[in-house]
Amino acid sequence: MKHIPTLIQIDQITREEMPHYYDVAIVMNKLKEALFTHTGEQFSLFSYSENMDELLEMIQETILNDANEATLIGYIFDSLEKGRIKYSTLHGDKKFIEEPLLNNALYYFPKFGVAVAKLPIYQSHEDYEETFLFAKEGKAIISFLDYLYEKQRESMKGYINVIVATDDGIQRSKEEFTYQIKREDVLLEEPIKKEIFRSIDEFFLNEGEFFKKYNLPYKRGILLYGAPGNGKTTLVKSIAGSTPAPVVYWQITEFTYSYTIKEVFSTVSKLAPVILVIEDIDSMPEESRSVFLNTLDGASTKEGIFLIGTTNYPEKIDPALINRAGRFDRAYEIKLPNQETRSLYLRKKKITEFISEAEFNYLIKQTEGLSIAQLNELYTMVALQWHYDKQVDLHSIIKDLQTNNRRTWRQEWLENPVHSSIGFGD
Repeated sequence: MKHIPTLIQIDQITREEMPHYYDVAIVMNKLKEALFTHTGEQFSLFSYSENMDELLEMIQETILNDANEATLIGYIFDSLEKGRIKYSTLHGDKKFIEEPLLNNALYYFPKFGVAVAKLPIYQSHEDYEETFLFAKEGKAIISFLDYLYEKQRESMKGYINVIVATDDGIQRSKEEFTYQIKREDVLLEEPIKKEIFRSIDEFFLNEGEFFKKYNLPYKRGILLYGAPGNGKTTLVKSIAGSTPAPVVYWQITEFTYSYTIKEVFSTVSKLAPVILVIEDIDSMPEESRSVFLNTLDGASTKEGIFLIGTTNYPEKIDPALINRAGRFDRAYEIKLPNQETRSLYLRKKKITEFISEAEFNYLIKQTEGLSIAQLNELYTMVALQWHYDKQVDLHSIIKDLQTNNRRTWRQEWLENPVHSSIGFGD
């Protein structure tokens, strides 16, 4: 590569001539000297135009989980912290761990010839933190970034990866599945269940070969709607646990602004192919909806993303979400369980250990209109009564649940929950 000269060099100026530049440059020179001592190579500085916090999180996770990937060349300032004690639920049985800090440290990744330093910059008017990337040439940084995103994608599999917008900005967390929900355990009408899982499988099978073969855009969006407690979240968890792709849960809050939406889709698109779940999509703040819709329309922002939206209140959703092609391709109503589904669910719970077959048949007929969550509560009440009294008052339990059920149907679209349906315009 042709050598291009640098016009202003630190050893040719004084602090009095360029005080602000000098304060930063002297530190950068010390870091480059440390890298030269360690590797025998000259390094240059590079900037990163994307989300730096996201990049730092990936680097932090790599350092924490794979010590062989990074070398700590040294700490930068002698009077700043050199570690952090953190409470973690992902390392053993909920315990404190010592987490290495990126701040005030120079890390070198020998496999890529890339170094990272995050340090405070002290100025007379204010102090701030800055992150610096060092490499001999730009393509080393590119290879390093490709590696980090692929590593993050793999590490996200098997977990619930949550993104939440707060008043402090985007927060990310990773949660373990408490238990695996098998596809056969999803209580859903068989044709709808088959269609949903078939589209999921084809999206991720052989890197979307089905979509390439039939010249289809490599993106898909489905909306799950219906009364609370009927298995929308269970269905999503089953998809997440049985799909060879990372799953990101995006929780909408009052702090979901336009820049939040762009940041989420920017993050998720780098992990494609990926599933993005937006729970309670109807809660999108009014002032952010136009940006959200425009983002959904962007072909590049959704490439490789299987989008799943859920809502308990479809009448609150902007019709533009449904009525325009390319936003959500299909909307599926997750209905209240019919008699067959109620029977199947309660037999799987083994409720007949506490009641007779005749009582079971009576129970199934009397529980019309109850959700899966309410059936689970019914089972709990039956089990508790049997545990303490060795007998069960089914009539009383069902009456209490039905009374409570009638009080909860406050939305107009659920006034007649057994027979009502929601239609979306063409």
